[in-house]
Amino acid sequence: MYSDITRNKRRTWVLIVIMSIVVVGLSWFIGMLYGLDIESSIILGTIIATIYSLVSYYASSSIALSVSGAKPIVKSQAPDLYNVVENLCIANGQKTPAIYIIDDKSPNAFATGRDPEHASIAFTTGILALLTREELEGVAAHELSHVKNYDIRVMTIVVVLVGLISLVADLLIHVRIGRGDNKGGNIGIILLIVGIVLAILSPLFAQLIQLAISRSREYLADASGALLTRYPEGLASALAKIEAHGVPMQNANHATAHLFLSNPFGAKKESRSWFANLFSTHPPMDERIARLRNMGR
Repeated sequence: MYSDITRNKRRTWVLIVIMSIVVVGLSWFIGMLYGLDIESSIILGTIIATIYSLVSYYASSSIALSVSGAKPIVKSQAPDLYNVVENLCIANGQKTPAIYIIDDKSPNAFATGRDPEHASIAFTTGILALLTREELEGVAAHELSHVKNYDIRVMTIVVVLVGLISLVADLLIHVRIGRGDNKGGNIGIILLIVGIVLAILSPLFAQLIQLAISRSREYLADASGALLTRYPEGLASALAKIEAHGVPMQNANHATAHLFLSNPFGAKKESRSWFANLFSTHPPMDERIARLRNMGR
């Protein structure tokens, strides 16, 4: 478990460094197109990369909550939910995160934040209406495991980072087209080609980043949550109900899909074909349920 936490911390900085290098490199290319010297281009790219990295680290949680339509609540608004989360946090030796509610009939939940001290956990109104207390405990334990394992830092920062390549690719294309001249020669043509290629591949690249950090984390959080509650059937039963419900969320978003307990686009999106599973942000629900029920035997 501790090795997983260390690995997640390392992955966070690796992602930020890689994306910063991408920004600096593309700034250098754009600077070349405009005739800027190398030093000015690199300085500009470094400033942009620094600002972007700081925003990703400190504001990505707020962005994820806002995109999902999550609203903070106090204990008096949902005392039963608060009791469930607080009791699990006491048992797990962790700080109680801020609790949010998403007004959506689709049953789902997610955790976010840069570390356990600045974590938030969100539940849809649909999941609160659908699940029993034991099932809700299983879901809350799953999300709290993401918090304690530092999954949330990596998974939340990805929400902001996955859009970076799309933005810079679009910028490359518009910078080249907007010039309306032939200056830059072969370099300009190369930049235009690079921009087009990035624009085409960026959705796939973003998806691969999500897959690299998401699916194995769900299995680990399922297991950790089951150990916390000492009742794997609670989470297994909750996942079965969510799978059967199959209704997509109103604010489902590809950038935040990997954060959620289950696919926010609905269970029907989770085809059982190997190709569809290869590009799914979540492992097959029936496999997750089977693993949990095997734990309880």
